[in-house]
Amino acid sequence: MALTTKLIAKLTEPGRYGDGSGLYLQITPTGARSWLLRYERGGRERAMGLGPVKDFTLEEARERARKARQLLKDGIDPIDARTEERASQVAERALAIAANVTFRECAEQYFKFHSRKWNNAKHAAQFLSTMKMYAYPVLGKLAVAKIDKALVLKAIEPIWYTKTETASRVRGRIEAVLDFAKTRGYRTGENPASWDGNLVHALPARSTIAKVEHHAALPFVELPNFIAQLATRDGIAARALEFAILTASRTGEIVGSRWPEIDLDAKLWTIPAERMKAKREHRVPLTGRSLEILKALPREGDFVFPGGRKGVPISNMAMAELLKRMDRLDITVHGFRSTFRDWAAERTGYPNHVVEMALAHVVGNKVEAAYRRGDLFAKRARLMADWAKYCTAKPIVTTASNVTSMRRAMR
Repeated sequence: MALTTKLIAKLTEPGRYGDGSGLYLQITPTGARSWLLRYERGGRERAMGLGPVKDFTLEEARERARKARQLLKDGIDPIDARTEERASQVAERALAIAANVTFRECAEQYFKFHSRKWNNAKHAAQFLSTMKMYAYPVLGKLAVAKIDKALVLKAIEPIWYTKTETASRVRGRIEAVLDFAKTRGYRTGENPASWDGNLVHALPARSTIAKVEHHAALPFVELPNFIAQLATRDGIAARALEFAILTASRTGEIVGSRWPEIDLDAKLWTIPAERMKAKREHRVPLTGRSLEILKALPREGDFVFPGGRKGVPISNMAMAELLKRMDRLDITVHGFRSTFRDWAAERTGYPNHVVEMALAHVVGNKVEAAYRRGDLFAKRARLMADWAKYCTAKPIVTTASNVTSMRRAMR
């Protein structure tokens, strides 16, 4: 017989009490009372909860059961339909939240997510500073989902012609933030900050409006004179710079070098992948003067070139500051890698790929790299021995340019 409001109030024993057409009042052993619709679909019995008795009256439960049976008549499982509706509601709420995420909030999330992988503190600081200076004033408060090409251009076009290199980097960083936003579900569609097939048609190429500036390098013919002058200077910075030149290494590789990486007996310096620009382990052969420098250095902790405070290395600017004190504002620390490259090309017969490997550059395309799995260490050892021999050769003044260089070097 059908349930009534009075009967429902009297029922207390655990069990199921039918109202007809699959609707039941369910009472659990704990005393919880709820409505249940039982039905069969695809030869399988299913039970659909219709809510607690305290929230729905008998008439309301009958109406909810009627709507579920209507879905069954239309070939729709009411439980599956309810699950899909709830998932859709969750997705809509998520989209509503995502629609309110601003470009600045997304950029800060991107920075926090990726900053752990950035070894170079300078690059991390540049990301934040360029965002604050150029991107945030235009895009910062806008929903990241609403950023379009016109807005990207509004941010970077004013500096594209006057600060082309900076503008290019800002564009790349905006593109990275918008890609990140898409992966997080904050926006959809194509990236309006991408260059290929997009902004390439809206802005002139950098090469047409800005001259590429390379790191100022010392001509290799002047290097023996410079090394001779450098050898007369005391201090960790001087030895670090000399070691950097002899090994053709980057500033960061020198500053972060640690004694456990050095094997004096094997004449080998192994730089771990996490400290290399290409994220690959790099083995550096040590020869002649580079070994002498290491053996003469004090062992005051892990760092090969210790700084002024215990437990820290020399600063990134120590070698650059030394060049200033030497009145050599015309060259840079990184430029000595170009000096090495020019010397190898003009004064030696070593193959290009051997020289490139000595500089820890990625050699060739993916196919070539797949076949060249070694690091040509033996050949590079001979190359670096020849380089050290050239660097430490007796200075000889043979040209007017060298006379000028010597005069400047001896100030």
